[in-house]
Amino acid sequence: MESSEFKHIVRIVGTDIDGEKKVHLALTRIKGVGNRLSRALVRSLKIDENMKIGELDDSEIERLDNILSNLTPEIVPPFLMNRRKDMETGKNIHVVGGDIALYLREDVNRMRKIRCYRGIRHELGLKVRGQRTKSTGRKGAALGVIRKKR
Repeated sequence: MESSEFKHIVRIVGTDIDGEKKVHLALTRIKGVGNRLSRALVRSLKIDENMKIGELDDSEIERLDNILSNLTPEIVPPFLMNRRKDMETGKNIHVVGGDIALYLREDVNRMRKIRCYRGIRHELGLKVRGQRTKSTGRKGAALGVIRKKR
């Protein structure tokens, strides 16, 4: 039943995706695209959700690639974007692929530079989000109770 146009591997935003997966599930393989965002994209582009991504023609794949690279609030609602009110631009943007790691590194370096609490915790290699540290998060040197000699 496979047509000659079926693609077994589809490349979108620098990510190889298995052509056998349904469109909305295949898009979640891209770093920065979750289930809700992929369903919103498929609905806004009017693509059948049950269609396999390998069955899409080149123009639709290119359209998906362009839209994922330049997501705007007109395409998906702002609450689905992963960088709302970006520090540099002040706009709602969505970062996908390898750019996520770059933005994360920039954010951590900014926190270290301004010496905020989270930046200091990152520097020291401690828990950042308020977790307990008395009994967990022990890495590096061996810690434990020293036995008293008799």
